[in-house]
Amino acid sequence: MERQPHNEQTPLLTTVHVVPRPPRYRHSTLRRFCTIALSTTLIIVVAAFLIPINWLPHHHWNSVEARPASQGIAYRELQEILLKTPDAAKARQWSQYYTAGPHLAGKNLTQALWTRERWQEFGVPNSNIVAYDVYLNYPLDHRLALLESRQKGVGDQAAGKDYDIKYECKLEEDTLPEDPTTNTEPRVPTFHGYSANGDVTAQYVYVNFGTFWDFDDLVKANVSLEGKIAIAKYGRGFRGLKVKRAQELGMVGVVIYSDPQEDGDITEQNGYKAYPDGPARNPSSVQRGSVFLLTKGAGDPTTIGYPSKPGVPRQDPSHYIPSIPSVPVSYQDALPLLQALNGHGPQAKDFNKYWQGGGLAYKNVSYNIGPSPSSLKLNLMNKQEYITTPIWNVIGIINGSLADEVVILGNHRDAWIAGGAADPNSGTAALDEVIRSFGQALEQGWKPLRTIVFGSWDGEEHNLLGSTEWVEEYLPWLSNAAVAYLNVDVACMGPEFVTSASPLLHKAIYEATSMVQSPNQTVAGQTVRDVWDGQIKTIGSGSDFTAFQDFAGVPSVDMAHRPTAQSPVYHYHSNYDSFHWMEKFGDKHWQHHITIAKLWALTAASLIENPIIHFSATDYAKALASYVEETEAKANKIGTSESIDYQAAFHSLKAAVERLHNATVRFDQHAALVQEQVEHGSIPWWKWWQKVKLSIEVKKTNDGYKYLERQFLHVDGLDGRSWFKHTVFAPGRWTGYSGAKFPGLIEAIEDQNATAVEKWSKIIAGRIDAATLSLKY
Repeated sequence: MERQPHNEQTPLLTTVHVVPRPPRYRHSTLRRFCTIALSTTLIIVVAAFLIPINWLPHHHWNSVEARPASQGIAYRELQEILLKTPDAAKARQWSQYYTAGPHLAGKNLTQALWTRERWQEFGVPNSNIVAYDVYLNYPLDHRLALLESRQKGVGDQAAGKDYDIKYECKLEEDTLPEDPTTNTEPRVPTFHGYSANGDVTAQYVYVNFGTFWDFDDLVKANVSLEGKIAIAKYGRGFRGLKVKRAQELGMVGVVIYSDPQEDGDITEQNGYKAYPDGPARNPSSVQRGSVFLLTKGAGDPTTIGYPSKPGVPRQDPSHYIPSIPSVPVSYQDALPLLQALNGHGPQAKDFNKYWQGGGLAYKNVSYNIGPSPSSLKLNLMNKQEYITTPIWNVIGIINGSLADEVVILGNHRDAWIAGGAADPNSGTAALDEVIRSFGQALEQGWKPLRTIVFGSWDGEEHNLLGSTEWVEEYLPWLSNAAVAYLNVDVACMGPEFVTSASPLLHKAIYEATSMVQSPNQTVAGQTVRDVWDGQIKTIGSGSDFTAFQDFAGVPSVDMAHRPTAQSPVYHYHSNYDSFHWMEKFGDKHWQHHITIAKLWALTAASLIENPIIHFSATDYAKALASYVEETEAKANKIGTSESIDYQAAFHSLKAAVERLHNATVRFDQHAALVQEQVEHGSIPWWKWWQKVKLSIEVKKTNDGYKYLERQFLHVDGLDGRSWFKHTVFAPGRWTGYSGAKFPGLIEAIEDQNATAVEKWSKIIAGRIDAATLSLKY
């Protein structure tokens, strides 16, 4: 190459002979591989140390205490706040607000907004209104009159032309100067939710409590029912089932009244004065309520199984609501109707023990069955407006460290009347105090381990509308995240503590009741647990836990204080369920309100804050064993045909329960060991892999508890009422409120259906085995 002169623009150029560069090291490829591998390992190690500190939930592996100081306050401090914050004066204040005016479903937006504002003030800023468009009814007009033919023995002419009015029922409650609620305008008329429109005139029959078995007794006694109007007593079953059975037997209308028989010892007959002068029932009190066929499903009857949002398809509601009219009346209005039956047909005393004990015998009622003579008829007219209208839930959320483990607390806000001091607003006042208590803890720096959701439901009274639509809308999320649902419908309508719950929650209930002082102490210092009989009933229906427990498989509890036989009479769904009644007779010092608030909050706290969900799987297995024995005893009592193999059915169930019991004992023991490691173990910071392992164990254990209840769901639901998915619990087919155990099986036994007995014994055993397999660790 020719040499060129170089200058500032031209670099020095020279001839260079290029040859391959010799390797610096003999094994350079291996060296590069080792360098990369070691660097990657170092990165992984550093990340692994950082992950337990910065990514895994601290609560899952902290070995000093269950409640790390970095989260604000210790668990014991939280419990103290929840015990000390609820205040009787505050509960009274909230009650006075909620009972100041009518708040029917879909007509209480002002209360919903007020509730949201209070919750935000209490420290739950993430509180919002959630609306649904639901199909329901409001009353327009009604009439019930006793008509007597002008010509004795002639009763075929149309009512009004050849009949005189023997008695015109008032169909309203007396206003009382002592009780301002009874004078509140506009007054809510007496009516039944989801009652059918109609105007019928017919003879009538006294049907006792109108249970399935009462009607069966009448059929066996050859009492003519078809084309007649039934007059039934409230009690011993859900009112809608009284109407359902009457409809099935060809009756054309139903009248339901409150008989003093259900009032225990506190009656005028026993010398007690009637409200407002005394604790006995006011003769004009009327129990409103829904006659929706709740044993077939819950929620909006036009959107069964999916949320009732604007624009969704609507189903025919006729499968879920009656087709014959019904009206509720007072015993004051029922008296002339019952007296007019004296001497007609057999008497109640001629029937079995379930027909005895009517409370109006001292008022010249002989409880004759009838039918009334053809010259004596009832005219029943019921006019309702059916519309699709918004209802408003209030939903408040306190975000916890764990978004996929959620504890829900709820109470409904709507009432049939202006008052509702017991049902539901004693529960509403208690919920406000629970939220205020948790708000106090938040102010002190507390952050919950698990997420908390509060629900103030609208539309419960018509058919659990607000809660059911919400569950149906958020079912996928609830199925993944929900730990438990804690319900209080009525905090106080008497002094006696009662509760019903999934067996998973028994442990938490017993512990909470052992921490709260009883308002019914006979000895100083007694807790609720000390004076309570300890009975936890099986969960049925009739309140907002239904969709959670029976449809979504979320373990639920309901708590209340109920009347005893010696308590002042509680005027259920009446204008006399008022603030004045509560302060004078129900809970004079508001102590039962705050007792429920404390129990509710402490039960929630145990589920929210324990590193391992505070359940006992063994309690569930034990309960199932007792349910199998109880169901077998019922089957033996009912008897069977040769085609039904009870022995095989119950053998398979007992074997499945035994397998589950063995698994639950092992699982609970494992859970206790994991809890011990979390709370008292001491893992050095540098043993990161042990912390990771413990975090995984906590997650697996909690998932086992969280999903256990869901294992008992059967996707196709119960026969004839597919909305109910739970194979262990459901409302009784002919009782409604009270819970049935193994409903599919017991109904098959009652029907003497061999195919269904075999089917349901296999389904239930299969679900129990699924629960057993889910408890792996």
